[in-house]
Amino acid sequence: MNTTTIEQASIWTALREVAFSQQYLDVDGTRTRVVTAGDRSNPALVMLHGTGGHWETFSRIIGPLSEHFYCVAYDMIGNGFSDKPDRPYDTFEYVAHLKGVLAELGIERTNIMGSSLGSWVAARFALENPDRTERVILVSPAGLIASAENMARIIKERTRAVNEASWESISAVFNHLIADEENRIPDLIALRLAIYRRQDTRDTVHRMLTLQQDGVRQENLLSEEQWRSIESPTLVVLSGKDHREYETTARRVLEMLPHARELAMPHVAHWAAFEDPETFVVAAVPFLKGE
Repeated sequence: MNTTTIEQASIWTALREVAFSQQYLDVDGTRTRVVTAGDRSNPALVMLHGTGGHWETFSRIIGPLSEHFYCVAYDMIGNGFSDKPDRPYDTFEYVAHLKGVLAELGIERTNIMGSSLGSWVAARFALENPDRTERVILVSPAGLIASAENMARIIKERTRAVNEASWESISAVFNHLIADEENRIPDLIALRLAIYRRQDTRDTVHRMLTLQQDGVRQENLLSEEQWRSIESPTLVVLSGKDHREYETTARRVLEMLPHARELAMPHVAHWAAFEDPETFVVAAVPFLKGE
């Protein structure tokens, strides 16, 4: 009998030949899930996920990037399988946690890549720590615009996904994150479902959404002057199928950042690097190397 083998896309498909290490670090009292890959002597590259995310956001790129860099990805405080202390998570808290992770790993200076919330944290880190920042990549950048409509959408969508955690509610989240249905792989949905069904996630979902509260968000946004003060060379990804607010932010920060470069990816949505890792890596590696 003739059979045709079709490879099932999964997180492990991308990682099965990657030499990586997952561990839990005590970062200032916060148990933090961290993955590292690549030669420790190479330049560091830290990757920060978005709201309610986890390090597997970068599972398709950590392998090829680790051939050139010492890659670090982790579940940010209050997210994934890391601890979720019952206190507000704003960009200052996230930056403090990032600095703690760097301290635990002995990293003094780093490249930094952020996706959505992670890009906001990356921008603040670069602004406040220019002496520790090499180059920056912003995917679906946030931190400039705060529309009530988008904040309400995120609160409604994520609260439902946690409080009514089911395959359907989690799938609905990925409808906005990934344009191509084939890339909304079951692994991702199952992983996010496991996280959102955790009691600590349910107990602190309001903390995870701290930055969607109008007053807090306004206090955390970077002003135009602050964006213009970021001296690190920055690659800004324009995702053509992303929510309009993120595309608008990307175009505006491209105009303000003094050393910005554009990567247009018109065929992808919020998770650009996951949807098209080949295009992303081909652009990211020479940029991060300063070529």
